[in-house]
Parts: sequence; C-alpha cells; structure tokens
Amino acid sequence: MKRNDWLLLLVVFGGFLVFGFSENVKGPAIPRMQADFSLNETQLGMLLAFNSLGYLVACSFTGALSGRIGIKRTGIIAFASMAVSGVLLYVSANYVHLSASYFLMYIGNGMLEIGLAIMAARIFTKNTGAMMNLSHFFYGLSSAVAPIVAASMMGWNVFGGELGWRGMYLIMLSLSLLPILPSLMAKFPGDGGEEQGERLTLKSVSKDPVAWLIVLVLSLGVVSELAVGGWLVNYLEKAYDWSTGAASRMLSIFFVFFMGARLFLGPVTDKIGYTLSIILMSAFSGLCSLAAIVIGEPGAILFAVAGIGIAPIYPTVMAIIAKRYPRGTETAITFTVTLMGIACVIGNLLIGVIIDGARKLFGAGKEAKESLTLGLQAGYGFIALLALLCSASCIVLYVYLRRRNELV
Repeated sequence: MKRNDWLLLLVVFGGFLVFGFSENVKGPAIPRMQADFSLNETQLGMLLAFNSLGYLVACSFTGALSGRIGIKRTGIIAFASMAVSGVLLYVSANYVHLSASYFLMYIGNGMLEIGLAIMAARIFTKNTGAMMNLSHFFYGLSSAVAPIVAASMMGWNVFGGELGWRGMYLIMLSLSLLPILPSLMAKFPGDGGEEQGERLTLKSVSKDPVAWLIVLVLSLGVVSELAVGGWLVNYLEKAYDWSTGAASRMLSIFFVFFMGARLFLGPVTDKIGYTLSIILMSAFSGLCSLAAIVIGEPGAILFAVAGIGIAPIYPTVMAIIAKRYPRGTETAITFTVTLMGIACVIGNLLIGVIIDGARKLFGAGKEAKESLTLGLQAGYGFIALLALLCSASCIVLYVYLRRRNELV
C-alpha cells in the first residue's frame, strides 16, 4: 500500500474510533446529567432527539459541502467542531445550554459520518461489504470501551474535586483533534477536481422505490442501534438496581459483540448477499432484546448478545448504496442518511414518551419503582420491535430486487 493509502485508512479508522467514543460515553453520563438538571424521561428523550436533529442538519449540507470544499476540509471542520462542543458541554449551565452543546457535537458527528461514508465508498470498490464492516468495526472498538472508560473517568479526582461528566466529555471529545494530522497530510479521493461521474440527482433518487426501502431499513436499524447506547445503562440501573459500573460493563459487552460482528461477519455479507444478511441479523437482534425483557434480570446478557445482529446493518446498507449507485454515491448517501436522521429524531423522542406514557397507563396504583420498570420495559420493547421491523422491511426490499434480478 502507498503512503497516501495508509493515511486515508488512518483518517477513516481514526474517525470511526472518535465517533464511537463521542456517541457512547453518554450512557453512563445521562443519569448524572438527569440528576444535575432534574430532568424527566421525556426531557431525556428530547435531549437525544436534539442529538439526532443536529445529525440531520449536518446530513442535509455535508454532501454539498464536501463537493464544494473537498472531503479533507469537511472532515477537519467536523473534528474541530466536536472538540469545541466538548468545551461547551463542560461549561453548560442549564438544560438549554446542554441541548445546544449536544446539538453542535452531533453536527460534527453527522459531517464526519457522511464524509467517511463518501470516502469509503470511493476507496473500497472490492469486497465492499467486508471493508465497510471493517471500517465500522473501529466504531465498535471504541464503543466497547467507551462506557467503562467514561464511568471510570467521571469518578477521577482532579484538582481536589470529581471530574464528573463535564470533565469526561471535555477530555473524550478532545481526542477528535488527533485525526486532523493525517487529514492534513493525505490526498483525498475527489479533492483534486477529477470527475467522479456523479450524475444522480436527489429528484431521480427520490423516484426510485428501492431508495425509499433502503431508507426504511436503515432508519429502523439505526434507531434501534443508537437507542441501546442511550437507554441500556438507564434501564439496568433503574429496573434492576444495578450500579453505574455494572450497567456500563453490560453496555461495553454489547459493544464487544457489536465489534466482533463487524470484524467477522463482513465477509459473510459479501458471500450470502447484503439484503439477506440484514434480514437474518436484524431479526436475531430484535428477538434477543425481546427475550431479555421477558426473562428479566437473569437474561440481561441477551441485551448484549443483540449487538451481534444490529452491528452489520449500517455498514451493509452503505455497501448496498455503493453498489446500486456507483456513479452517484454522494447523492444517494445524502438522501438516505438525511431521511434516516429524521427517523432518529422521531424515534428517540418516541422512546422517552413511551416510557413516561407506559408508566402512567400501566403503573397507576403501583409503587413508583414498579411503574418505572413497566415504563422502561415498554420503551425497550419498542427498541426490539424496531429491529424486527427492520428485518420485515428488508424482506420487502429483497423480494422487490429479486423480481427485477437486481439483488446485491
């Protein structure tokens, strides 16, 4: 491999490492934020919805921005904005400031993810499913250690006081400055002005039924995936009275399975087909989560095992897009991920509302702990349902493509 190829891999893999940290340290931090600002579950759902809204805003302009100023500059801006958001989180004084800081962080995350997806689609033209999953493996790698590291860091004694969630976010998001160095040194595909053959327009993509089915599959899978990082620690702490450390370890185990699936199942997706892979894996994830809820605390490990099924969905969908729209990948990714962002805003808000609604509906006359547990079970049941619906929608996509002899 050439020096530039290594530099590009450092940016891609390093970018996903940073993304995993920034996304998944929130699990242990959220209960502390809730206590500091006296937030209820609906407000937590709104906070996570603001995350998705920032991501959505970034998705709406990143493709065009990368075409105008190049992927290199777009990536550097993304990394820098995430570092700035760490500073703002550290000094946030109320719920509004906290939400605004999260919003900025997810603008950076959204810019980064779109840029990395475009870059990966241009670089990985062979064994696309395996290489996409390998790239996203690094997201799983950092995600696996992020909850444990975050929980530990919040308890550090620094300058005579506890570091807390503010200091933890400041340090973790400062890591986003590291990939800027290889970014400055590398030459990025498409940034030299060469023709990329992008002839696809948003209008033409929007007329393709397959594009809408891809959006549905990706949205259901990603909302289910991201919800685990936001709600699992909260669920285990409040439903089973687990300590923050124990709950964070279970979230880390989830990401160990998640990471392993992306490392080892990527070649499988190339072999049996991308759509069939998603059908089987998302169904497995949903059934594991439902089983964990039904069994109760003894079955809590199944929450983690569900990571095996949910992990390959995003990179495998990116492989489908790269193969189906080779001469308009940026446009197709912008269309798909922007609409997915809308679904993430709605999905995160719904989970919080479902938890509070179920508490009031089914918890009347019950003790506060029991009613909260019922609400959390309803919310997590919705997360499991999303994974099952992802599988069902991909069956529709599979049948549609097979009838037209267009399976990938």
